[in-house]
Amino acid sequence: MSTLRMQRVSELIKQEVSAIINRDIVSENVGMITVTGCEVASDLKTARVYISVIGDADKQAAALALVGRHQGHIQRALGRAVVLKYTPHLAFYIDESIERADRIEKILNEIER
Repeated sequence: MSTLRMQRVSELIKQEVSAIINRDIVSENVGMITVTGCEVASDLKTARVYISVIGDADKQAAALALVGRHQGHIQRALGRAVVLKYTPHLAFYIDESIERADRIEKILNEIER
């Protein structure tokens, strides 16, 4: 399958999952959950959805647990919103790219001094 199509499907799933989470899932004690990325497998049967939450590790773990508890609802709502041959099975992960970028920036600043 072409990588352009996979990128388009990934972006579509990212946008829809983000809308579903913001619309349907109440995250009072967690804060705002942001969908930062999505990687769809080449067969379109699985997708890794990356989420981000501002806060410490406890808030991030609580957000991941909250999304995990509502995974079935998100899956069904995605199936109704996006017309694909297969609705990908979603797996949620905490996006750690922001923390890695901050750490790299700190290291570069220390080297510069």
